[in-house]
Amino acid sequence: MSLSRRNFLRSAVLAPAVVGCSRQSAREVRIEELHADYEDFLYRTPIKFAGTAVDRVTLLNVHCRVRDRRGRTAKGFGSMPLGNIWAYPAPQMGYEGTLRAMKLLAARVEQITRDWREYGHPVDLNVALEPAYLAAAAEISSGARLPVPIPKLATLVVASPFDAAVHDAYGKLHDEYLEQYVTREPKPKMPLYHLVGALDPLTDADIKQRINDGLPETLPEWIRYSGLTHLKIKLNGDDLTWDVERVLAVDRVTTQTQAERGVTQWYYSADFNERCPNVGYLIEFLRRIKERAPEGFERIQYVEQPTKRDLKADRHNVMHEAAKLRPVVIDESLTDFEMLLLAREMGYTGVALKACKGQSQALLNAAAAQKYKMFLCVQDLTCPGASLIHSAGLAAHVPGVAAIEANSRQYVPAANKGWEERFPGVFDVRDGYVNTALLNKPGLSAV
Repeated sequence: MSLSRRNFLRSAVLAPAVVGCSRQSAREVRIEELHADYEDFLYRTPIKFAGTAVDRVTLLNVHCRVRDRRGRTAKGFGSMPLGNIWAYPAPQMGYEGTLRAMKLLAARVEQITRDWREYGHPVDLNVALEPAYLAAAAEISSGARLPVPIPKLATLVVASPFDAAVHDAYGKLHDEYLEQYVTREPKPKMPLYHLVGALDPLTDADIKQRINDGLPETLPEWIRYSGLTHLKIKLNGDDLTWDVERVLAVDRVTTQTQAERGVTQWYYSADFNERCPNVGYLIEFLRRIKERAPEGFERIQYVEQPTKRDLKADRHNVMHEAAKLRPVVIDESLTDFEMLLLAREMGYTGVALKACKGQSQALLNAAAAQKYKMFLCVQDLTCPGASLIHSAGLAAHVPGVAAIEANSRQYVPAANKGWEERFPGVFDVRDGYVNTALLNKPGLSAV
């Protein structure tokens, strides 16, 4: 655990990919202009995050301009849902309370980033700025007497569109790539992982009242409409019988629908959002699925973050035995490189990359996961618009990532208006695959 992220940056793991770039002073940039704004959208249908139903989203958009030492400039754009229910679990503060705190932090992050006058590679800039972001979160938490201090994960989410905007501008200016661990050309297409939320109807019998907006509403309808072969199943984690029966029900409905389509191969992932009380719960869950639906069990590609995100306070919940059954992926816990190392020590065998934690961190953790031969996936936090392009681009350029999540097409399609035409086959999927061949522009490909 003595290998810090900064040392990792300077180790052979990323040299010459990152370190070599940062030493080429002519290619370094500094931030010349930066400003942020917000967009708010209502969900088409609610989605359940960690036991809480959410029906809206606030996007934080960041616009920047960078300059290199030769005086050349380029503009960049970053966008990310604030995702406060997921990143800032504090029921006593309510949805508006945690969102307000994250917006306060966004204003401070904007000021800190705009005032930073040093040159560097975007990864170096992010490494330098992150301590100031975390300090600002602590100051706001104390000054506003927040009952739950702003967590590190929420700080990363707030900072992520600022980091993305700088990466976007840098890529446009220099056509830069981390070629040792990230491919220059995107995969031409990738399977779409479709979310089956805990509140989502599986069949017509589950629908109390149809939305009737032209989009699918049941699981069979979505499978036929989008040609799905990958399903991410949201589970409760505090009701073993419900979780098992939910997976079995999804498997029954999917098996029947795929048989009608003539499809013989498809996959599931199981997402507990850290709500399992212990690893024994997960092992028993997998045992029951295997016993009652052996083929369904074989379709489970991986399991996401089954237990609490604070790994240091939950050291007894090691995943070695569970990971022998299926890859177990770290998600909410992954807030820095040190946590990746701790997760490996505790038996986690996979890493979930998220653009909402910052492009810099995603690239570093992607490199580390490849070096350590860990299972890799990319998840999108129901990202619409530019934030989905950021997330999908990450998945398309990182070797080993096999599929893409794109939940906004289900829950907040209004936020994708105008993007469908610019990126055909990304926001509206009909053949089960996301058209990632389009994600090949300098920067992050969104604008």
